[in-house]
Parts: sequence; C-alpha cells; structure tokens
Amino acid sequence: MNAPWKSGLPGNRDPFAAYICDDNALDVLRPVVVELGWQPEKCNKGGLRNAVQSLSVSASPAILVVDLSESGDPLNDINALAEVCEPGTVVIAVGQVNDVRLYRDLLASGIHDYLLKPLSAQQVHDAISQALAVFMAPKAGDTDGAKRHISTAVVGTRGGVGASTLATSLAWLFSDHHKSPTALLDLDVHFGTGALALDLEPGRGLTDAIENPSRIDPLFIERAMVRANDNLSILSAEAPISQPLMTDGSAFVQLEDEFRQAFEMTVIDLPRNMLINFPQLMADVNLVLLTCELTLASARDTIRILSWLKTNAAHAHPMIVANKVQPSLSEISKADFEASIERKVDFVVPYDVKAAANAAKLGQVFVDANRSSKATAAIRLIAERVMGADMDDLTAGGDEKKSLLGGFDFKALLSKKAKAEPEATE
Repeated sequence: MNAPWKSGLPGNRDPFAAYICDDNALDVLRPVVVELGWQPEKCNKGGLRNAVQSLSVSASPAILVVDLSESGDPLNDINALAEVCEPGTVVIAVGQVNDVRLYRDLLASGIHDYLLKPLSAQQVHDAISQALAVFMAPKAGDTDGAKRHISTAVVGTRGGVGASTLATSLAWLFSDHHKSPTALLDLDVHFGTGALALDLEPGRGLTDAIENPSRIDPLFIERAMVRANDNLSILSAEAPISQPLMTDGSAFVQLEDEFRQAFEMTVIDLPRNMLINFPQLMADVNLVLLTCELTLASARDTIRILSWLKTNAAHAHPMIVANKVQPSLSEISKADFEASIERKVDFVVPYDVKAAANAAKLGQVFVDANRSSKATAAIRLIAERVMGADMDDLTAGGDEKKSLLGGFDFKALLSKKAKAEPEATE
C-alpha cells in the first residue's frame, strides 16, 4: 500500500510500466521495480510496438520503460507512442544501438533517457529515480495555479486529551472532504495510533527514515508512506519499546521538507515531549492546534506551551481546542480556563464516548464513522478554519497575552471544587 506519488492522477493510472523484449533485461529490471515498491507484473514481455498497442486501450503510467531493440525505425515508433501516451508520462527508452545521433534525436523527441544494453541494476535504478523526480516536479505553467502548503501541528497539553483523534480526523477531512493531497506524520514513534485509527499497518517507513536520514528523497516518500485514500498518506511507526529513540531530529525536518513539495497539507501528530526535544520541528509549521481539557493540569500546561511557542516558534499561529468537553462534569469552567490562560478558547469539541467507541469498532477515523455527531461538526469547523486561513493571519502570531500561572487563583478554585464534589456524589 504505497502512496501514489503525484496528486491528481486518475484512479486507474499506474505509477510504472515496462515493455521489454528479452528475458535478460527483464531479470535486471524486475528486482529494481520490487525494491521501489511496485509490482513486478508491470514489467511486460514485448517491445515498443506492444507498448503502443496496450496503451491505446488503457491509461498511461506515470513512468514508462520501452525497449526499442526490435524497432526498425525507432524515431517513427516513438512518435506513434506519443500519440497514445497521456500528457506527463515520463518515458525511458532501452536499446542496443550505441549511436550518439540516435540518442540526441530520441531526447529531442521527448524521451527522458536512453539506456544501452546490457542493463545494470544501478543504471536502471538511477534512471527511474530521476524520472520520478521529473514527474513530481512542478510542470511549466503550473506555478501560478499552485496551491499553498499548510503545515499543522496537533499538540496535546496532557496525555489522553484526544490530540491523535483530532489529528487523524483533520487529515481525513482535508483529503476526503476538501480533496487536498495530505500527509499525516505521526511522531509518537513507539505508541502512535495514527495508522491504527485508519485501520492500516504502519510499515517501517518512519523507523527507516530515523535510522537513515540520507535516504529521504521523493522516491523514499513514494515508497515508504502508506496510502489511506486517494489523497491521504500516512507515515508512522510502532517501534519496539525496547529500542529508545536515537535521533537528532534531522530526519523529521527532512520529511517535513519533502512533504511541502509533494502535498498541499501536512498534519503532524506531535507529542509534547517531541516538541520540547526537537524544537526545529516547528521551523516551518504554520498552525499549532493546542489540544487541551478543562482541568487545572491542562490549564497549567497550556500556559507553559503557549509561552514556549511564543519564544521558540513565534511564527506559528496557535489555536486552542478544548476537547472532550462535558460542561456539567468539567473540573473547571470554560470561563475560568480562559481567565487562566488569558485568551479565548477557539474551539470546543464535546465529549462523545459512544462515537469514539463506534469509530474504534469500525476501524475508521472519528469524523468518518460519526458524521452526524456534534463532536464531528466541531472538528469540521476546525478543518474549515485551517483550510481557509489567510497566510498573513498565520504569520501574525495569535492574540494571546502574557500568561503567568500566578495570575490564576488555584486555591480558590480547588476549594470550590472540593465543595462541589460531595454534591456530585449524592
């Protein structure tokens, strides 16, 4: 289940296909194709004429390898291939004629590269990697219509406040409801639930990236990310808990950079310990959804994280999301919470335990499994705000004031809470 890797591909368009005349070349090509995460069955027996016949009745792949060995007039046959190929297909030709003039004529006709037989695995790998980079690069004339990229980090002030539920729901809404190519990066390397919420196997993509940051490139993103739907791909892990996280954070920064090139939206499920340990993760984040609960501990940590963001990521626009809210059972009221943090709560998501259980049973994200829930309606509003955010607003910082924990009378609140508890138990 590899991510596709170009947005806007029709659902029936494959990432790769090859038409090769001889078995020796096929034996070299197939292992490379498997290594890149594609199906070896896409390597077909037969040369350029077979390719023309097949593509005249089926969709063109993103990358096409064709063998010219049996072609009597390669340039004419290439023109015939161009007539049946869809725009954007990157073609690599293979042949046995070592002629500089032919090579130049083929390049002039629109071929990306020409490989001379006998093939080598490294030669084929490099050529396909370069073709993939060409395919993913912005096409001429696309710059004006290119959509902006918005990177959103979802941070929980406390464990269990539902930050991961919010992150997966937003990523799903961006991809399914708004049709925006979206990357979900779950940085809880040992205990992440991003893939679990989407009923997917996380794969080894994230752990491979951490172990070998130098491997991170467009091809790695295409191969390592797990596809959840046509527009959503996830990178997560279930690393062995016997293995501590050994990284300087460079892999995460490189992943974010690749996501900016390949996707329109990035959602980062960012545990608070990762926020503190790797502040460089915030360098290109536009929005921080600070997910909290209406408790004293969460109020304290909301204040602390807002202060940290102001110092270390002033460019990131914070939004306060009060999640799992039960007005009659909250430890402190919304008004008291806002007085404590000295700013308004941007969104309130009501608590719906039945909806959460339903999503888990169905193996779907919360908003997909519970489309009529009040909590889903609130999360949809958050998604609309993020999608409609003006980039000038995103860089303006938030409207938070200087917040000090001492500005809130915790003793008075605890006294009020103690008096209310006997009434609640009667």
